[in-house]
Amino acid sequence: MIRSATVDDVPEIRTMIRELAAYEKAVEQAMSTEEQLRAALFGEHPAAFALIAEDDDTGATVGYALWFPRFSTWTGRRGMHLEDLYVRPGARGAGHGKALLAHLAALCRRHGYDRFEWWVLDWNEPAIGFYRSIGAQVMDEWKVCRLSGDALARLAAQAPAGDG
Repeated sequence: MIRSATVDDVPEIRTMIRELAAYEKAVEQAMSTEEQLRAALFGEHPAAFALIAEDDDTGATVGYALWFPRFSTWTGRRGMHLEDLYVRPGARGAGHGKALLAHLAALCRRHGYDRFEWWVLDWNEPAIGFYRSIGAQVMDEWKVCRLSGDALARLAAQAPAGDG
């Protein structure tokens, strides 16, 4: 079963974020707190939205997807960015990941979004194979660029004072 997350799911979402980070060999980078997630998902102006996958037999939470809208200047339309897709190891292969993605694809269609995009680590061959099996195009020519920490602060210090 796939359902929209509720505020009561925040502790479990945070736990799964840490599980995903451990799988991706970056647990030290998963620093979000329950308070931050609660504000981001359920505050006055949500920054993101989440779905929960539950086992049909036990009702146990077995996975989640966290997404937010984006905008393409090329198409002039909104799209969806999937930040996290995670299914717990013991529940993999039972269709939960595909069900989460199908639910998100349906949300895209309902909202008139024309793109549904996400990132995948280049070493995660099982995920890449799964994504290709559902028709996703892995865009090898694009590279993610990121400024954070000191580099972000240094560049920001170069901005002139003023609006914007």
